[in-house]
Amino acid sequence: MTHVFDPTLLREYDIRGVVGDTLLADDARAIGRSFGTLIARAGGKRVAVGYDGRLSSPMLEAAVVEGLNAVGVDALRIGLGPTPMLYYASATEEVAGGIQITGSHNPPDYNGFKMVFEGRPFFGADIQRIGAMAAAGDWEVGEGTSERVDIVDAYVARLLEGFGGGAYRIGWDAGNGAAGAVIEKLTAKLPGEHHLLFTDIDGHFPNHHPDPTVEANLADLRKLVAERALDFGVAFDGDGDRIGAIDGKGRVIWGDQLLQIFAAAVLKDQPGATVIADVKASQALFDRVSELGGTPLMWKTGHSLIKAKMKETGSPLAGEMSGHIFFADRYYGYDDAPYAAVRLIEAATKLGKSVTELRGAMAPMVNTPELRFQVDEVRKFAIIDEVLDRLTASGETVDRTDGARVRTEDGWWLLRASNTQDVLVARAEAKDEAALGRLIAAIDDQLAQSGVARGESVGH
Repeated sequence: MTHVFDPTLLREYDIRGVVGDTLLADDARAIGRSFGTLIARAGGKRVAVGYDGRLSSPMLEAAVVEGLNAVGVDALRIGLGPTPMLYYASATEEVAGGIQITGSHNPPDYNGFKMVFEGRPFFGADIQRIGAMAAAGDWEVGEGTSERVDIVDAYVARLLEGFGGGAYRIGWDAGNGAAGAVIEKLTAKLPGEHHLLFTDIDGHFPNHHPDPTVEANLADLRKLVAERALDFGVAFDGDGDRIGAIDGKGRVIWGDQLLQIFAAAVLKDQPGATVIADVKASQALFDRVSELGGTPLMWKTGHSLIKAKMKETGSPLAGEMSGHIFFADRYYGYDDAPYAAVRLIEAATKLGKSVTELRGAMAPMVNTPELRFQVDEVRKFAIIDEVLDRLTASGETVDRTDGARVRTEDGWWLLRASNTQDVLVARAEAKDEAALGRLIAAIDDQLAQSGVARGESVGH
């Protein structure tokens, strides 16, 4: 028996496709067989399996379990919940790995899989192995068991373990995503006053798209905070591993700005510690970490890559512009948005300032959103190489961590190839609008020299 996946299904950080088109139950069974075989050959016997609130998730979960069982691996089925609850199960239960069925923040007809293998992220070459094994039918044969377990209360209790925060008036927007029930239980145990939006888990996402990094999706939360005069608000993506936030004045607190707040609190307890952020993060963040006595480290975009770098460096805190926040300080080092919300309450208490004051104290910067330019898949990395060659030849100050990040007197600009789509991603940040215009012109010039027109931007 063999299985061939649609070529678009196996991505850099996860497995993702359109249900009924590029992703079917047979794909999920084959993923279970391949992943289970890898677990078995590494000496493992049991895998935790969870799923998000998408309409197709129960079907795909059942098929994954069938695949695991067919190769002799037992399934610990934790049921419906956010991705970090699956990570929690993988870290605390007697399992050798974990699989979460989730479409994250993608449109409702998408779904996919995020995996943990023996406590580490499973991505890149690991995911390609899933495909190669399926194509060759390189699977073990056996009979596994299936056990259902409810860990929601244990997970919520862990989110609150050692909590040292005060009482605030907070708005919470679950976006009808998989974290809804967790947020209800969590806020019932927190001090303060909590106002909840859209905690009913609904794969149709009837109120707004569950991506808190798009400002339009924060409109309901902003209205709630304004009407109730709340201290601040938090929002979650479809599978609860990314956080968005607004302060009491309705200003967005972007991922790298949240990281500034978290860093100030963590570095009080761990002076000199390494704080990691991806290449899309503001220079203001890296400068602030240095001011606080920490060691800033710029790293590649991608939650799996960040997690791996944290383990390598012993970093207690990391984050991405996309709202993935990772705490290894008193936690497990994975991205958990409900936990980040708890730590935001703690940080404000520890720092002795309101979230609004902490946001207001940040240096104002002018920047672009994430700009995306459609390019041919086979050209995207070659274009970055061309840009790097030209910049090196002209003597520019370039960071090559992930694409090209160029610092000038005006600020900085970034151009990198997406690992998950056939696009180039650009971003720029400057001290004022005129300087930003010059940085954008520099990006346009580099794209034009490699045959990409500015008009091909596909938004963000």
